[in-house]
Amino acid sequence: MEIRIAGIVRESVVDGPGFRFVVFTQGCCHCCPGCHNPDTWDPRGGDLVRTAELLARIKKEKLIKGVTFSGGEPFLQAGPLAQLGRQIKTLRLDIITYTGYTWEELQTLAFRDRDVEGLILVSDYIVDGPFIRGERDFELPFRGSRNQRIIDVQSTMSQGKVVQAGFS
Repeated sequence: MEIRIAGIVRESVVDGPGFRFVVFTQGCCHCCPGCHNPDTWDPRGGDLVRTAELLARIKKEKLIKGVTFSGGEPFLQAGPLAQLGRQIKTLRLDIITYTGYTWEELQTLAFRDRDVEGLILVSDYIVDGPFIRGERDFELPFRGSRNQRIIDVQSTMSQGKVVQAGFS
């Protein structure tokens, strides 16, 4: 499978806890004013990369705690990212997925699209919601605006209500 990406960062400390391998997906339908990555909006931009190639690069990184899917909008490429995520999980790495969709919107999308459901289920944490410039807060860990939540996916699924992770 292939994923259209804008780029990668091998060892980020700002896209989740610990050193993280970050895949910036290409293509976004949200186009939030003040977006940190507007160059990722065009779905025809970036480069096509095979998931096997990304997995090989991830395996080479010995210091990482996990992998972050950012963007762009990762859920526009949910199928190949879910597949890659399942392979990443065999490496005992955690996965954080950033999205401009809210958790509630993702649940509606997942009802109609098994790939969306797959990406949700392979994610340990989802940072949800669009970036809102008026809600920007530089003091928040791992997100840009106060409306965004860091959702603990497994706890949320088991409790049937949104459970936010306590990253600081």
